Amino acid sequence: EILATSGLAQGQPMLGVSPEAIRLRLEALPWVEQASVQRRFPGHVHLVIEERTPFAIWQNRGRFALIDRQGRVIVRDGVERFPDLPLVVGEGAASEAVTLLGVLAMYPEVKRRVTAAVRVNQRRWNLRLASGADVLLPEGHEAAALERLTALHQENQVLDRQLIAVDLRLPDRMVLRPVPGEPAEPRQATPERRTRG
Repeated sequence: EILATSGLAQGQPMLGVSPEAIRLRLEALPWVEQASVQRRFPGHVHLVIEERTPFAIWQNRGRFALIDRQGRVIVRDGVERFPDLPLVVGEGAASEAVTLLGVLAMYPEVKRRVTAAVRVNQRRWNLRLASGADVLLPEGHEAAALERLTALHQENQVLDRQLIAVDLRLPDRMVLRPVPGEPAEPRQATPERRTRG
């Protein structure tokens, strides 16, 4: 793909090669971050390609795309080849993902339970946990909220409870919404009963 895009061909006159034109064509390729093109007389053209690094999967309006750290789309097809990348969802999520995921990395107890980060109204984030619960984060104060959540989990195992949502949007309180019909407290193991026989 790189060679085809460059337009270079064996036996092409060196003076007919435009390094700048080739560079621009190469940098238009979705996987190419930066390209360098040099003529090296008597008969070589030297290409150096820096690839974009996949950072996350972005889902928006039902479509998936592979994005880099800047939130730029690399490709829209074949994203299933990157199952270990985080999933960010919603309009505006791509450009803001690097900030949230950087904060989330500081709280591994929460991060390992997160299956998706959902951008809400292009202002704030919800974290969808593997349990199905949503953690509602406040706008611009994600780190403080995750600090509170981590501390509460260490004390009361709140992340192991049967919950619909953990609302952290208010700085002075946390609201837990349990699954209807389920206890809000973590399930305790029932001691095994032995019978004489």
